[in-house]
Amino acid sequence: MSNHFGKTLRQIPADADTLSHQLLLRSGMMHQVATGVYAYLPLGWQTLKKIEHIIRDELDRAGGQELLMPALQPFELWEKTERDMAFGKTLFTLIDRKERTLCLGPTHEEVITTLVKYNVQSYRDLPLLPYQIQTKFRDEPRPRGGLLRAREFTMMDLYSFDTDEEAADISYCKMIQAYNNIYERCGLPNLMVEADSGAIGGKDSHEFMVITPSGEDEVISCSHCNYAANMEKAQSIKPKQSISDPLPIEEVSTPGKKTIEEVTSLLQVPHSQTFKAVFYSADGQIVFVAIRGDLEVNEIKLKNALKCFDLHLADDEEVATAGLVAGSASPLGLTGIRTIGDDSITMGANFVAGANKPDYHLKNVNYPRDFRVDQLLDIAIAQPGHECPRCGKGLTSTRGIEVGHIFKLGTVFSQKLGAFFLDQYGHHRPIIMGCYGIGVGRLLAAAVEQNHDDKGIIWPMPITPHHIYLCTLGAENEDVTQTADKLYKKLQSAGLSVLFDDRSESPGVKLNDADLLGIPLRVVVSMRTLKSQSVEIKLRKEKDGQLLPLDNAAKSIKELIKDWK
Repeated sequence: MSNHFGKTLRQIPADADTLSHQLLLRSGMMHQVATGVYAYLPLGWQTLKKIEHIIRDELDRAGGQELLMPALQPFELWEKTERDMAFGKTLFTLIDRKERTLCLGPTHEEVITTLVKYNVQSYRDLPLLPYQIQTKFRDEPRPRGGLLRAREFTMMDLYSFDTDEEAADISYCKMIQAYNNIYERCGLPNLMVEADSGAIGGKDSHEFMVITPSGEDEVISCSHCNYAANMEKAQSIKPKQSISDPLPIEEVSTPGKKTIEEVTSLLQVPHSQTFKAVFYSADGQIVFVAIRGDLEVNEIKLKNALKCFDLHLADDEEVATAGLVAGSASPLGLTGIRTIGDDSITMGANFVAGANKPDYHLKNVNYPRDFRVDQLLDIAIAQPGHECPRCGKGLTSTRGIEVGHIFKLGTVFSQKLGAFFLDQYGHHRPIIMGCYGIGVGRLLAAAVEQNHDDKGIIWPMPITPHHIYLCTLGAENEDVTQTADKLYKKLQSAGLSVLFDDRSESPGVKLNDADLLGIPLRVVVSMRTLKSQSVEIKLRKEKDGQLLPLDNAAKSIKELIKDWK
């Protein structure tokens, strides 16, 4: 360790906003070069390589073929698929000396589809499972969490190419099994959940979540039927309201009352007895959303329904320009504005809604008697306590970190980029595609989020940078130094990876660093252990250590590590 490149830090870096970000910087596993851009130092790189080895091994077993595609991509490929608009400012672009526009690849669907287009002619050339592990670039608006949301990151991306949907489903299932094997071998329990396809496109998709209380994503799940989905995709059976006979509309004065909380308090009605009006700008056009007052709009569902590229809450100027009355708006009598209704507006009767004039609301508003909407669908956020859409039992919520995403793409890319094949009947057909990604750096960070304590990291044995942290206490004593040197060589000869802390530091510094670095097994040689001709060993995740006879220590330690793997 006296020759090791990278220093541990005692203080938490000021801009480190997650536990993994803090611990990876403090342990000297990585270094922040710029916002969202990191260098892996030797210990972090060791772990990254172990994760990559596990990924390669499992993908090769599943029939994958590794290749390497360029990070620099022609911008016109993205224009052909129209994903230049979907990714927007997230796409890093540049102009070369000949005034051609290029981009730094955030993903490689366009490139791999083009490669397959020129290398596949017949159904006999399929199926294919090409993959790579490579650097990706995304100009995130808010890089955060260190490796959890970076602008430059390492990702494995695999693509499946098949002749029909049935074959594509087989490829999809192969990858699900490969992913589960990868996370199990990394020592990281995970949960597969339904997910939104986002800018990647396509049909069905699933995410793999490492469950941890510090996770950035919320997962809605049912313990009775194993339904699970991320918050963007989750559905639920909304709480039912009593249905009574429709009453005549009544206008009531609500001076200065604009929020749901204020109106319900004044009129003494529950939130679920109100209609909430939310205004959005979708690609520059105002959209009016009506939803029951006890629910919130799921903006991902809404964006997918509108099929727009840009969606944001309308600002005051946009609302005023559209002639809407903030705080007292409703879809009654609304014309010239696209209106979307969550299906919750059909679940109940005699609601309170805005009167479309300041300081007034309407009682006993009913759909569809009193108004219509352009689209009626589920655009609400599913909530814990709602009923499961599959079995009707109660849903619960947990938090996780996305460490993998798989997509059924269908023919969306092959048709746009001309990747066709000749089937057994001589017909030209578009290739059926799927894509599969694992954020390698995210997986490393997620391992830290899931495996740590107040002293530092606790690496799972399969992905630890080293098996053993060997240190001397009292290195100024020649017997201690010589004994540790001999043990170091024996452990290495036994095929074990050892980080030898030979520094002239105090016992407190060494033991604190051992805990911070999180290497699974600590081995200590000191004057105390030499008196009993032993060494002290301690698992990082356990409180107390134990003594092993010195003369057989290397062999015993090897057997212990073999069992722990």
